[in-house]
Amino acid sequence: MSESADGGACDYHISVFPEETKLHMAAGPGKFIIDGTLGGGGHSEAFLESGARVLGVDRDPEAIAYASARLARYGERFRTWHGNFADLCEDPGIQGGERADGLLLDLGVSSHQLDAAERGFSFMREGPLDMRMGPGVETTAAEVVNTWPEAELVRILREYGEEPKARRIAAAIVRQRAEQPFSTTSDLAGCIERAIGRHGRTHPATRAFQAIRIAVNDELGSLKKALEASVQLLKPGGRLLVITFHSLEDRMVKQFMRDRSREWIDQPQWPEPRRNPDRVFRLPQSKAIAPTPDEIQVNPRARSAKLRVAELLDPAEI
Repeated sequence: MSESADGGACDYHISVFPEETKLHMAAGPGKFIIDGTLGGGGHSEAFLESGARVLGVDRDPEAIAYASARLARYGERFRTWHGNFADLCEDPGIQGGERADGLLLDLGVSSHQLDAAERGFSFMREGPLDMRMGPGVETTAAEVVNTWPEAELVRILREYGEEPKARRIAAAIVRQRAEQPFSTTSDLAGCIERAIGRHGRTHPATRAFQAIRIAVNDELGSLKKALEASVQLLKPGGRLLVITFHSLEDRMVKQFMRDRSREWIDQPQWPEPRRNPDRVFRLPQSKAIAPTPDEIQVNPRARSAKLRVAELLDPAEI
Protein backbone atom coordinates (compact mmCIF):
# COMPACT_ATOMS: atom_id res chain seq x y z
CA MET A 1 0.00 0.00 0.00
CA SER A 2 1.17 3.01 -0.37
CA GLU A 3 0.66 10.47 1.98
CA SER A 4 0.74 13.77 0.64
CA ALA A 5 4.15 15.30 0.63
CA ASP A 6 3.73 17.22 3.87
CA GLY A 7 6.06 16.29 6.69
CA GLY A 8 3.43 14.93 9.09
CA ALA A 9 2.16 12.45 6.53
CA CYS A 10 5.66 11.30 5.63
CA ASP A 11 6.22 10.42 9.29
CA TYR A 12 3.43 7.85 8.89
CA HIS A 13 3.40 6.85 5.24
CA ILE A 14 4.08 8.29 1.78
CA SER A 15 1.29 7.69 -0.74
CA VAL A 16 2.32 6.51 -4.19
CA PHE A 17 0.99 8.05 -7.41
CA PRO A 18 -0.26 11.24 -5.70
CA GLU A 19 -0.67 13.19 -8.96
CA GLU A 20 -1.86 10.30 -11.09
CA THR A 21 -4.45 9.25 -8.53
CA LYS A 22 -5.78 12.80 -8.30
CA LEU A 23 -5.96 13.07 -12.09
CA HIS A 24 -7.70 9.77 -12.81
CA MET A 25 -10.10 9.89 -9.86
CA ALA A 26 -11.33 13.32 -11.02
CA ALA A 27 -12.66 14.10 -7.55
CA GLY A 28 -14.45 17.42 -7.06
CA PRO A 29 -17.33 19.18 -5.29
CA GLY A 30 -20.40 16.95 -5.05
CA LYS A 31 -18.39 13.77 -5.67
CA PHE A 32 -18.32 10.87 -3.21
CA ILE A 33 -15.05 8.91 -3.10
CA ILE A 34 -14.24 5.72 -1.19
CA ASP A 35 -10.60 5.38 -0.14
CA GLY A 36 -10.54 1.64 0.48
CA THR A 37 -7.11 1.68 2.10
CA LEU A 38 -6.95 4.84 4.18
CA GLY A 39 -3.48 4.47 5.67
CA GLY A 40 -2.27 7.85 6.86
CA GLY A 41 -4.87 9.67 4.77
CA GLY A 42 -2.71 11.10 1.98
CA HIS A 43 -4.93 10.09 -0.91
CA SER A 44 -8.05 10.99 1.07
CA GLU A 45 -6.64 14.44 1.78
CA ALA A 46 -6.15 15.09 -1.94
CA PHE A 47 -9.76 14.09 -2.66
CA LEU A 48 -11.03 16.27 0.21
CA GLU A 49 -8.98 19.25 -0.99
CA SER A 50 -10.74 18.95 -4.33
CA GLY A 51 -14.09 19.37 -2.55
CA ALA A 52 -15.26 15.74 -2.53
CA ARG A 53 -16.76 13.77 0.33
CA VAL A 54 -14.63 10.79 1.37
CA LEU A 55 -15.23 7.51 3.16
CA GLY A 56 -11.89 6.23 4.48
CA VAL A 57 -11.70 2.48 5.07
CA ASP A 58 -8.98 0.53 6.88
CA ARG A 59 -8.55 -2.71 8.81
CA ASP A 60 -5.98 -1.06 11.07
CA PRO A 61 -7.39 0.98 13.98
CA GLU A 62 -4.07 2.87 14.21
CA ALA A 63 -4.58 4.12 10.66
CA ILE A 64 -8.17 5.11 11.37
CA ALA A 65 -7.11 7.07 14.47
CA TYR A 66 -4.18 8.81 12.75
CA ALA A 67 -6.08 9.80 9.60
CA SER A 68 -9.16 10.88 11.58
CA ALA A 69 -7.06 13.34 13.60
CA ARG A 70 -5.21 14.54 10.54
CA LEU A 71 -8.35 15.12 8.47
CA ALA A 72 -10.68 16.36 11.23
CA ARG A 73 -10.63 19.87 9.71
CA TYR A 74 -12.76 18.61 6.81
CA GLY A 75 -15.65 17.96 9.18
CA GLU A 76 -18.60 15.97 7.88
CA ARG A 77 -17.08 15.59 4.41
CA PHE A 78 -14.80 12.90 5.86
CA ARG A 79 -15.93 9.80 7.68
CA THR A 80 -14.29 6.44 8.37
CA TRP A 81 -15.27 2.79 8.43
CA HIS A 82 -13.15 0.27 10.32
CA GLY A 83 -13.07 -2.93 8.33
CA ASN A 84 -11.75 -4.85 5.34
CA PHE A 85 -12.37 -3.18 1.97
CA ALA A 86 -13.68 -6.56 0.81
CA ASP A 87 -16.68 -6.03 3.12
CA LEU A 88 -17.53 -2.47 2.03
CA CYS A 89 -21.06 -3.46 1.09
CA GLU A 90 -21.71 -3.78 4.85
CA ASP A 91 -21.12 -0.05 5.43
CA PRO A 92 -24.41 1.56 6.55
CA GLY A 93 -24.21 4.30 3.92
CA ILE A 94 -23.62 1.77 1.14
CA GLN A 95 -26.39 -0.46 2.47
CA GLY A 96 -28.63 2.61 2.36
CA GLY A 97 -28.12 2.77 -1.39
CA GLU A 98 -25.39 5.41 -1.73
CA ARG A 99 -23.06 4.75 -4.66
CA ALA A 100 -19.61 6.22 -5.14
CA ASP A 101 -18.06 8.30 -7.91
CA GLY A 102 -14.74 6.63 -7.23
CA LEU A 103 -13.14 3.73 -5.37
CA LEU A 104 -9.41 3.53 -4.63
CA LEU A 105 -7.72 0.31 -3.53
CA ASP A 106 -4.07 0.83 -2.55
CA LEU A 107 -2.78 -2.64 -1.77
CA GLY A 108 -0.02 -4.05 0.37
CA VAL A 109 1.46 -2.79 3.63
CA SER A 110 1.87 0.81 4.75
CA SER A 111 5.27 2.24 5.62
CA HIS A 112 4.06 2.68 9.20
CA GLN A 113 3.17 -1.00 9.47
CA LEU A 114 6.53 -2.04 8.03
CA ASP A 115 8.45 0.28 10.34
CA ALA A 116 6.59 -0.73 13.52
CA ALA A 117 8.63 -3.62 14.92
CA GLU A 118 5.77 -4.77 17.15
CA ARG A 119 3.62 -5.50 14.08
CA GLY A 120 6.07 -8.15 12.88
CA PHE A 121 5.88 -7.37 9.15
CA SER A 122 9.58 -6.87 8.52
CA PHE A 123 12.69 -8.96 9.09
CA MET A 124 14.65 -5.70 9.27
CA ARG A 125 13.41 -5.16 12.83
CA GLU A 126 13.18 -7.62 15.70
CA GLY A 127 9.53 -8.18 16.57
CA PRO A 128 6.87 -10.80 17.24
CA LEU A 129 5.70 -12.95 14.35
CA ASP A 130 2.35 -11.22 13.91
CA MET A 131 1.81 -9.61 10.44
CA ARG A 132 -1.92 -9.00 11.00
CA MET A 133 -3.22 -5.87 9.27
CA GLY A 134 -5.86 -5.44 11.96
CA PRO A 135 -7.17 -7.04 15.14
CA GLY A 136 -10.02 -8.68 13.24
CA VAL A 137 -7.54 -11.03 11.54
CA GLU A 138 -7.52 -14.28 13.51
CA THR A 139 -4.38 -15.97 12.17
CA THR A 140 -0.87 -14.74 13.02
CA ALA A 141 2.39 -15.41 11.21
CA ALA A 142 3.55 -17.43 14.24
CA GLU A 143 0.58 -19.75 13.81
CA VAL A 144 1.36 -20.20 10.11
CA VAL A 145 5.04 -21.10 10.54
CA ASN A 146 4.58 -23.15 13.71
CA THR A 147 1.48 -25.20 12.88
CA TRP A 148 0.73 -25.31 9.16
CA PRO A 149 1.67 -28.56 7.36
CA GLU A 150 4.89 -28.53 5.35
CA ALA A 151 3.00 -29.03 2.07
CA GLU A 152 0.86 -25.96 2.81
CA LEU A 153 3.96 -23.90 3.57
CA VAL A 154 5.43 -24.97 0.22
CA ARG A 155 2.22 -23.95 -1.53
CA ILE A 156 1.98 -20.44 -0.09
CA LEU A 157 5.70 -19.79 -0.59
CA ARG A 158 5.37 -20.75 -4.26
CA GLU A 159 2.00 -19.14 -4.99
CA TYR A 160 2.15 -15.99 -2.87
CA GLY A 161 5.89 -15.39 -2.73
CA GLU A 162 6.87 -16.87 -6.11
CA GLU A 163 9.76 -18.38 -4.16
CA PRO A 164 11.78 -20.88 -6.26
CA LYS A 165 13.32 -22.46 -3.14
CA ALA A 166 9.98 -22.96 -1.40
CA ARG A 167 10.51 -26.64 -0.66
CA ARG A 168 13.89 -26.09 0.96
CA ILE A 169 12.62 -23.21 3.09
CA ALA A 170 9.52 -25.12 4.24
CA ALA A 171 11.62 -28.14 5.22
CA ALA A 172 13.97 -25.93 7.23
CA ILE A 173 11.03 -24.27 9.02
CA VAL A 174 9.53 -27.64 9.97
CA ARG A 175 12.89 -28.93 11.27
CA GLN A 176 13.53 -25.85 13.38
CA ARG A 177 10.02 -25.59 14.85
CA ALA A 178 10.25 -29.22 16.03
CA GLU A 179 13.09 -28.14 18.32
CA GLN A 180 11.87 -24.66 19.24
CA PRO A 181 8.76 -22.83 17.96
CA PHE A 182 9.37 -19.58 16.09
CA SER A 183 8.48 -16.45 18.08
CA THR A 184 10.23 -13.50 16.38
CA THR A 185 10.87 -12.11 12.92
CA SER A 186 14.61 -12.61 13.46
CA ASP A 187 14.09 -16.30 14.26
CA LEU A 188 12.31 -16.84 10.95
CA ALA A 189 14.61 -14.66 8.85
CA GLY A 190 17.67 -16.41 10.26
CA CYS A 191 16.24 -19.85 9.53
CA ILE A 192 15.52 -18.91 5.91
CA GLU A 193 18.96 -17.37 5.41
CA ARG A 194 20.66 -20.51 6.76
CA ALA A 195 18.49 -22.69 4.52
CA ILE A 196 19.12 -21.00 1.17
CA GLY A 197 22.11 -18.71 1.73
CA ARG A 198 22.45 -15.06 0.88
CA HIS A 199 23.18 -13.85 -2.65
CA GLY A 200 23.04 -10.25 -3.81
CA ARG A 201 21.49 -7.28 -2.05
CA THR A 202 17.98 -8.69 -1.52
CA HIS A 203 17.50 -10.49 1.78
CA PRO A 204 16.71 -14.19 1.20
CA ALA A 205 13.62 -13.96 3.43
CA THR A 206 11.94 -11.23 1.35
CA ARG A 207 9.67 -13.46 -0.71
CA ALA A 208 8.83 -15.77 2.18
CA PHE A 209 7.77 -12.87 4.42
CA GLN A 210 5.56 -11.55 1.61
CA ALA A 211 3.96 -14.96 1.16
CA ILE A 212 3.26 -15.43 4.86
CA ARG A 213 1.80 -11.90 5.17
CA ILE A 214 -0.52 -12.53 2.22
CA ALA A 215 -1.66 -15.83 3.75
CA VAL A 216 -2.22 -14.33 7.22
CA ASN A 217 -4.42 -11.52 5.87
CA ASP A 218 -6.02 -13.44 2.97
CA GLU A 219 -5.01 -10.51 0.78
CA LEU A 220 -5.77 -12.13 -2.57
CA GLY A 221 -9.16 -13.37 -1.39
CA SER A 222 -10.00 -9.88 -0.11
CA LEU A 223 -8.88 -8.31 -3.39
CA LYS A 224 -11.00 -10.69 -5.47
CA LYS A 225 -14.06 -9.96 -3.32
CA ALA A 226 -13.48 -6.20 -3.46
CA LEU A 227 -13.08 -6.18 -7.25
CA GLU A 228 -16.36 -8.04 -7.67
CA ALA A 229 -18.09 -5.71 -5.20
CA SER A 230 -16.87 -2.60 -7.05
CA VAL A 231 -19.63 -3.07 -9.62
CA GLN A 232 -22.24 -2.58 -6.84
CA LEU A 233 -20.29 0.17 -5.05
CA LEU A 234 -19.86 2.54 -8.01
CA LYS A 235 -22.43 4.62 -9.87
CA PRO A 236 -22.30 4.75 -13.70
CA GLY A 237 -19.21 6.71 -14.72
CA GLY A 238 -17.56 5.92 -11.38
CA ARG A 239 -13.84 5.21 -11.43
CA LEU A 240 -12.08 2.17 -9.97
CA LEU A 241 -8.37 2.81 -9.27
CA VAL A 242 -6.18 -0.03 -8.02
CA ILE A 243 -2.54 0.32 -6.95
CA THR A 244 -0.60 -2.94 -6.74
CA PHE A 245 2.91 -3.75 -5.55
CA HIS A 246 3.61 -7.25 -6.80
CA SER A 247 2.83 -9.37 -9.83
CA LEU A 248 0.20 -11.61 -8.20
CA GLU A 249 -2.01 -8.65 -7.36
CA ASP A 250 -1.41 -6.94 -10.68
CA ARG A 251 -2.27 -10.06 -12.69
CA MET A 252 -5.54 -10.42 -10.77
CA VAL A 253 -6.49 -6.77 -11.32
CA LYS A 254 -5.43 -6.81 -14.98
CA GLN A 255 -7.46 -9.94 -15.71
CA PHE A 256 -10.54 -8.64 -13.87
CA MET A 257 -10.51 -5.33 -15.73
CA ARG A 258 -9.83 -7.01 -19.07
CA ASP A 259 -12.57 -9.62 -18.63
CA ARG A 260 -15.10 -6.98 -17.55
CA SER A 261 -14.30 -4.48 -20.31
CA ARG A 262 -14.12 -6.56 -23.50
CA GLU A 263 -17.12 -5.98 -25.74
CA TRP A 264 -16.69 -9.25 -27.61
CA ILE A 265 -15.47 -12.69 -26.56
CA ASP A 266 -14.58 -15.65 -28.72
CA GLN A 267 -13.88 -19.37 -28.36
CA PRO A 268 -12.40 -21.69 -31.02
CA GLN A 269 -15.53 -23.85 -31.03
CA TRP A 270 -17.87 -20.89 -31.63
CA PRO A 271 -18.90 -20.02 -35.21
CA GLU A 272 -18.47 -16.30 -34.46
CA PRO A 273 -17.63 -13.96 -31.55
CA ARG A 274 -20.32 -13.17 -29.01
CA ARG A 275 -21.05 -10.11 -26.90
CA ASN A 276 -19.47 -10.31 -23.48
CA PRO A 277 -22.27 -10.71 -20.87
CA ASP A 278 -19.86 -9.64 -18.08
CA ARG A 279 -18.89 -6.31 -19.66
CA VAL A 280 -19.47 -3.46 -17.19
CA PHE A 281 -16.30 -1.34 -17.48
CA ARG A 282 -14.34 0.62 -20.01
CA LEU A 283 -10.60 1.23 -19.59
CA PRO A 284 -9.52 4.90 -19.86
CA GLN A 285 -5.95 3.58 -19.56
CA SER A 286 -5.36 0.33 -21.40
CA LYS A 287 -2.01 -0.28 -19.70
CA ALA A 288 -0.79 0.00 -16.14
CA ILE A 289 0.69 3.35 -15.07
CA ALA A 290 4.22 3.15 -13.65
CA PRO A 291 5.85 5.59 -11.19
CA THR A 292 8.10 8.29 -12.58
CA PRO A 293 11.84 8.31 -11.82
CA ASP A 294 11.28 11.44 -9.71
CA GLU A 295 8.72 9.67 -7.53
CA ILE A 296 10.96 6.64 -7.06
CA GLN A 297 13.78 8.93 -5.98
CA VAL A 298 11.55 10.54 -3.33
CA ASN A 299 9.84 7.27 -2.34
CA PRO A 300 11.90 4.13 -3.19
CA ARG A 301 9.02 1.89 -2.06
CA ALA A 302 7.08 3.10 -5.12
CA ARG A 303 9.44 1.38 -7.54
CA SER A 304 7.31 -1.76 -7.89
CA ALA A 305 3.94 0.01 -7.89
CA LYS A 306 1.43 -0.08 -10.75
CA LEU A 307 -1.82 1.85 -11.13
CA ARG A 308 -4.74 0.54 -13.18
CA VAL A 309 -7.95 2.43 -13.96
CA ALA A 310 -11.45 1.34 -15.00
CA GLU A 311 -14.72 3.26 -15.40
CA LEU A 312 -18.16 1.75 -14.79
CA LEU A 313 -20.41 1.92 -17.84
CA ASP A 314 -23.95 3.21 -17.81
CA PRO A 315 -26.33 0.25 -18.38
CA ALA A 316 -27.48 1.97 -21.58
CA GLU A 317 -23.93 1.67 -22.96
CA ILE A 318 -23.72 -2.10 -22.48
